[in-house]
Amino acid sequence: MFLSKTSVALKSAAFSAVKLNAARSITTATPSITQAFSAQKNAKGNYEVTLIPGDGMCIGPEISASVKRIFSAAKVPIEWEEVDVTPVIKDGKTAIPDDAIESVRKNTVALKGPLATPIGKGHVSLNLTLRRTFNLYANVRPCRSIVGYKTPYENVNTVLIRENTEGEYSGIEHEVIDGVVQSIKLITKDASERCARYAFTYAQQVGRDRVTAVHKANIMKLADGLFLDVCKQVAKEFPSIKFNDVLLDRACLHITQDPNIYADTVMVMPNLYGDILSDMCAGLIGGLGLTPSGNIGRDASIFEAVHGTAPDIAGLDKANPTALLLSGIMMLRHMRLYSQADAIEKAVLTTIAEGKTLTGDLGGHSTNTQYTDAVIKKLTA
Repeated sequence: MFLSKTSVALKSAAFSAVKLNAARSITTATPSITQAFSAQKNAKGNYEVTLIPGDGMCIGPEISASVKRIFSAAKVPIEWEEVDVTPVIKDGKTAIPDDAIESVRKNTVALKGPLATPIGKGHVSLNLTLRRTFNLYANVRPCRSIVGYKTPYENVNTVLIRENTEGEYSGIEHEVIDGVVQSIKLITKDASERCARYAFTYAQQVGRDRVTAVHKANIMKLADGLFLDVCKQVAKEFPSIKFNDVLLDRACLHITQDPNIYADTVMVMPNLYGDILSDMCAGLIGGLGLTPSGNIGRDASIFEAVHGTAPDIAGLDKANPTALLLSGIMMLRHMRLYSQADAIEKAVLTTIAEGKTLTGDLGGHSTNTQYTDAVIKKLTA
């Protein structure tokens, strides 16, 4: 009887999550990379962009300051609106402060530093809360080898798009009895379809001729089977883009053997697989400190550094701002500020390739300030 009641409770939670996703579903048939950015310049001729520096006791504020200096040197037409996302409790639930929510909604675009996530206890992940609050349905994670920065792999050029709102991260968990926990993996047609359609649209716009669905439908025949079936149906709408699928474990094997196999494709996959595989790809090019990330939604998009908060080096001027810089470059292209994005990217990649002013995590001995100064020098030369 107890197990039966538990099953009913879990089904009810899953149904509520499905209704929430349905209410947030994308209505446009072909979302574009820039669909969420529709803001206009203010009276000063600048775009207003929300900046979430990150936790105060971590490196977020330092690397955010570096980005602001470099963007200013590049004369990017941006005015930053800094907000604090320290969680508040509303109706017994963890929530983002209202002023932060209103800022992102007003500006439709944000850049975010690293936020700490409690392990096993404490408030709900703020990163997850942001994704849910703004329905950031697709996470875009490109990983490309940096010329001049040596790693065991020199030909990495992967693009991964991760469904960002459900899967194992739906938060539907329940303790059945002491020592027995159930966790629901939620997969819906609506969420799968908007992510798949975005992947095909993205492939078209960045010049890749293939989309690859990564899954475990051989084991999770209903959940991953639905995701795969939806991808196949969406593929019919894009006859110019080839489609194939691969099991998750085989994809991991292929990428570590020869990442060039995936250089012409956009990989699309459910939430948990994308979380793991994107970090694995980052490892091939030197780590999360060299990896950008963008979270795409209908009404807002948030670009972020996905590395840790590094409280051990906070305030010591040792932090590497590259990941947040590259995410900021993604944001600029999202905003159609292509010339500024190209100039900053060239300055950053050239600085890294020269190897003279690298931070400690990249094998160098320079400070955050020295690295930032080197990038600015190349911008203003």
